[in-house]
This record gives sequence, C-alpha cells and structure tokens, in this order.
Amino acid sequence: MAPLRIGIMGCASIAVRKVLPAMAASPRTEITAIASRNPGKAAEIAHAYGCRAVEGYSALLDLDEVEAVYIPLPNAAHAGWIELALTAGKHVLAEKPLTTSVSRTCELIAAAGAAGLVLMENVMFLHHSQHTAVRDLLAGGAIGELRAFHAAFAVPARPAGDIRHRAELGGGALLDTGVYPVRAAMSFLGSEVDVVSAVLTRRHGRPVDSAGQALLCTADGVSASATFGIDHAYRSGYELWGSEGRIVLDHAFTPPADHLPVVRLERRSGVDEIPLPPDDQVANTLTAFAAAVRSGRLPDNDDVARQAVLVDDIRTKARLYVDHAPEPVG
Repeated sequence: MAPLRIGIMGCASIAVRKVLPAMAASPRTEITAIASRNPGKAAEIAHAYGCRAVEGYSALLDLDEVEAVYIPLPNAAHAGWIELALTAGKHVLAEKPLTTSVSRTCELIAAAGAAGLVLMENVMFLHHSQHTAVRDLLAGGAIGELRAFHAAFAVPARPAGDIRHRAELGGGALLDTGVYPVRAAMSFLGSEVDVVSAVLTRRHGRPVDSAGQALLCTADGVSASATFGIDHAYRSGYELWGSEGRIVLDHAFTPPADHLPVVRLERRSGVDEIPLPPDDQVANTLTAFAAAVRSGRLPDNDDVARQAVLVDDIRTKARLYVDHAPEPVG
C-alpha cells in the first residue's frame, strides 16, 4: 500500500514536536510539503524532512501530489481551511476541536461524507491501547457496576501572548484541554451523556476561560465530572468508580511513546497495579487516518458532532467567574 502523501498546513508546535516525527517514521505516511505564511520557517522545517516548502496555505491545496492535509492551526482557523481543503478534494486530519461551533462541525462532517473524503479530528488519546485495557477490566466486572467517572486534564500557564489566551483564535481552557475529559466521559459512559451544570473561570482579566469543571450524567444516573485548565499544575488522568472498586489511570491523555502505563485496580481484596506495554498514540492515529483513506471507509463522526454539542452546552450552562486581579509577576 502506497504511503499517504500529506501536506502540513502550518508549523505549529504540536506538528513540529509530535506529528511530523511520527509521520516521517511511519511507512504509511509521507510528508510531501510543508506550508507556512513565513517562507523561511517552511523552508527550514521542509529541509529537515526532505520535502517541498510552500508559502501560504492556499498554495498547498493547489498541489496535485498532496492527497491529504494535516491542519494544526489555531482553533478558530480550522473550519475555513477544512472547508477549502475538502473543496480541493483533499482528505483532512485536523487538530481538536474540529471547529469552534456545532453548526460548522456538522456542516463539514456532512460535506466530507458527501464528497467521499476522510475527515478526522485529531484526538490522539483515543488510539492508545491503555484505554482498551481499562475498558476490558470494566466490561469484565472488575469494579462491579459503574457509578461515576472522574477525569482531569490541566496544564501549566503559558506566556501572556500565547494563542490559548486569545478569544479571536478560539483560545481558552474548554477548547484546549476540556475536550479531553469530555471525550473520555463519552468513551466510557456513552455519547448520549448530558451536561447538568458547569463552572468556567476567567483569570487575570483575560477574555477566555482558564479553568473549568462540568458535571455530566447518563440517563440512568451515572455521573461524570470533567475538570480542565490552562494555568494549573499538570494533571492528566481519570478514574472509574464502581460498586465494588475503582480503576485509576494516570498519564491518560498525552503519554509519550515510551511511557509505561500502569492501571491501578482498587478492590476490597487489595490493590493491584497492572503494568501495560508502551504504545505510540501519535503513530496509531496516523495509521488509522491513512488506513481510512486507502480503504475508502469513512470514519463515523457522530461522536465528533456530539462532542461539539456537549462543549457548547458546557459553555451555555456554565456559571462564569471573572477574576480581574493582575497576573503575578515572577
């Protein structure tokens, strides 16, 4: 099977640090071109990977040799460039969230389906095998009946000018880190969870949320809490609490490829720490994307659309707290 020829739309940090090295290492993908509004930056990175440098994103879409594009642009720019890429006949792997609105997300999913093109949201943790191990424990009755799910993803503060702090670019904790625990809740409780209530906090006079928490619930009363933030001590994990025990997983959302996962199983009989083999969720995601394109099997994006609805509901139902205190110095 010929490798999928991918053009990179922008030189974002996640592309340079994670996705480009994985693409270069995979036999399923080929980095064909790298586009940037800064031609010098595109040339520098393209040289490192022995591919073509392109000035401007539109020029990338004009290249016949590019079969698919990877879009790591700021959140607010996703929708427009996804639409243009689909119109140009390109398959698309776009960073999460797919767009910043429910309507645009649904429109683009429908457009990709009508065109027979693969559109995939890059939520990489879904492709890590550690979650399959957790799901197998749950299905096997290791903790009895599931009663509650708790998940948290938060990262330390970035500099004041970072795109995460800019409302016009789709910044804020909900879109940056909140989608992870929300999607994890959907993964274990089902996509039809509903938002019961939420809190969002804006700090240091910024126009975007820097922290938040949402309470979700299934129709039969299993609850899920999703905690997220962009000015916290780092945390990335979840727990499933059942009638007979608890399953805990740390490093749930962004583990490096060499990370050795450990699932903690707590029951009345004692505590077991179950080691798992390392896995590369970035490589797995790229493999899944290439396989979907080559097989012609379009992904079921119902969960992507439902995630967009839940994120919008969190924003709509949230009680907003605003802290106007200036950011601490030093």
